Amino acid sequence: MHEDSPGTTAGPTRRPGAADREAARGEDTPRPPSWPRRGTGVLLGCGTALIGLAYFLVVGTALGAFLLWPRTRPDALGVLRGGARRLADLERARRSVFFGDLFPEHYKASDPKILRFLAVRCYAGLLSAVVLTLLGFGAVLAVLLGRGAVRGSLDWTELLTQVLLGGVLLFLDVQGLFSLTALDARIARECFGPSERELLRRRIDELATSRAAVVQAVDTERRRIERDLHDGVQQRLVALAMLLGRARRSRDRDPALADNLTAQAHEEAQGVLTELREVAWRVYPSALDSLGLEEALGGVAERCALPLRIDFSVPVPLPQPVETAAYFVVSEAVTNAAKHSGATAVRVRVTRLGPVLTVRIEDDGRGGADPTGTGLTGLRSRVTALDGLLRVDSPLGGPTLLTAELPCA
Repeated sequence: MHEDSPGTTAGPTRRPGAADREAARGEDTPRPPSWPRRGTGVLLGCGTALIGLAYFLVVGTALGAFLLWPRTRPDALGVLRGGARRLADLERARRSVFFGDLFPEHYKASDPKILRFLAVRCYAGLLSAVVLTLLGFGAVLAVLLGRGAVRGSLDWTELLTQVLLGGVLLFLDVQGLFSLTALDARIARECFGPSERELLRRRIDELATSRAAVVQAVDTERRRIERDLHDGVQQRLVALAMLLGRARRSRDRDPALADNLTAQAHEEAQGVLTELREVAWRVYPSALDSLGLEEALGGVAERCALPLRIDFSVPVPLPQPVETAAYFVVSEAVTNAAKHSGATAVRVRVTRLGPVLTVRIEDDGRGGADPTGTGLTGLRSRVTALDGLLRVDSPLGGPTLLTAELPCA
């Protein structure tokens, strides 16, 4: 399936803007916790890191001999991992309460992953405690420096030196604290899975991207339809008008020529009707609403320039958006194969397994289809708009296999 014309969705679609994304975030995403609340979470993280370090030192030392003996190692590891999971649950609760992270409940991390998380968490928490201690010590020194400056016991050179040195140390401490906080959030996501807030933000970004792609594909499709009407139907209508004009002028002088021109005009009118019907089918097939997807695909087979075999195995009705997307995927893919692939036959298989409709289009052409081309990009935009997946397998020499998976829920 080589690229030619993009598959698009019909109907007007408004380009998403920043206001739309912010409104969606405001409706679907909880408000982030306040800084005092997050600061309390950081302080408690220092305490939980100390608890984790004490646990590994005490329990690890107590179970050291049992961990070394093969017969008791499984039981000792079970005890160690059980306590580690309780500490991990404590960290998960801390992230949820003080940082607003709501992790997926169904996700369960493995025991090695839990142990790695706690080891890094202890390192980050203890280092955060050191940084906070330095910040507190710096605050005390700043107060003493301020008192000295007020009393006049410090000259301006010493005061300036202390201010510059304190500013540099404050900058390093704050940057270190932000980095450690980011590390804490990252290792929590890696261990417990992405939070619900992050999943919502990803979903919003995906929807915004897919909507923008659909708008672009719609504009491309409109330009293609205008080109088909201008270069095809309009030119044939001009030729038809010229034939009728010549026939009218020749009616009295040469009746035989007038009859011949009238016959040509009749053939041209039939050709115009056929081409208009083709353009209308490319815009939206009326058979899709009246007869269903199977009959509409039968119309594609009748108009296809290549032998087209369709295996349709969908026992239950499909949602209209899914039918429309499946039809245009097949129609555009078959058209591209006929025009560009050099294929001699195309096979289409439409099946439904559970809530997913699978559409497979395979041709025996020379392959080498570009998945990033405009035609396949338009099909991918249509499928992605329905939360579907489009895969293209087209090695050089063929065959080309295009698979679209469309959720029906």
